[in-house]
Parts: sequence; structure tokens; C-alpha cells
Amino acid sequence: MPKIHHLPIQVYYEDTDHSGAVYYANYLKYFERAREYILGIELLVNLWEQQRIGFAVYKVAVTYLDAAKFGDALDVQTWTKMDGDYRIIWHQDIWRKNGDKPIIKGQVELVCLKNAELIAIPEQIIQLLNSSNEVNQ
Repeated sequence: MPKIHHLPIQVYYEDTDHSGAVYYANYLKYFERAREYILGIELLVNLWEQQRIGFAVYKVAVTYLDAAKFGDALDVQTWTKMDGDYRIIWHQDIWRKNGDKPIIKGQVELVCLKNAELIAIPEQIIQLLNSSNEVNQ
């Protein structure tokens, strides 16, 4: 089983709609923050500035099981799987802190682009994900 990464998220008023529930699209922002946290902003900036390499969302599937509310403390749980040379599948679930089940289940598939052309995932990203997915014995 791969290592699960945890990113705490605090739900602010600005994240919610008129009913006090998190606006559905904001969960995708929480997923994005967790991916950036795992890869590291410095690495992502360097790939872009030095090589013009970036990532694009290829596919997203989200199941909304319950709504997070203003004031909730959340935990974005993330683990990855490579799908060939060109795609990373990010499994991302959101739990309430100390919750007994996820409130959001998601899967985000990313591809890598250079100058708007599909390229293989860079080796440094693969190594980073492989090392971060090792289960501590």
C-alpha cells in the first residue's frame, strides 16, 4: 500500500456558498494544494522557468459524499500511481479531522507538457513520487 500524504485544510468563510457549505469547485483547489505540497513549489517553478515543463489535468472524477462547512478542519489524503510514461493518477480523499469516513473522494489524472506538447513525466518527478510512496517499515 502506498504512503498516504496528509495536508490539513481549514475551511474559511470565503470557501463557502450561501448555505455555509464549501462550494463544490473549491475541493479541486484543495486537491491542487495537496499535489503542490507533495511535489514542492520550488521544483514546479524550476521545471517551468528552466525547461518550460508543466502539468495539465487530463481527467477528474469527484464523488461528493458530504459537505464540509465553514469552520471545519479537513485532511486531504493523497497517494499516487503512475499510469505509463505519460500520466500520474492522484487519488485524493478529503476527511474531516478525526472523521470516520471521507466526505469527498477524488481521482485526478495529470499529464506533463512542454511547449504545449505531451512529454513523458520527468525522471525527477518519478523518483520523487516513488520515494514518497514507499511505505515506512
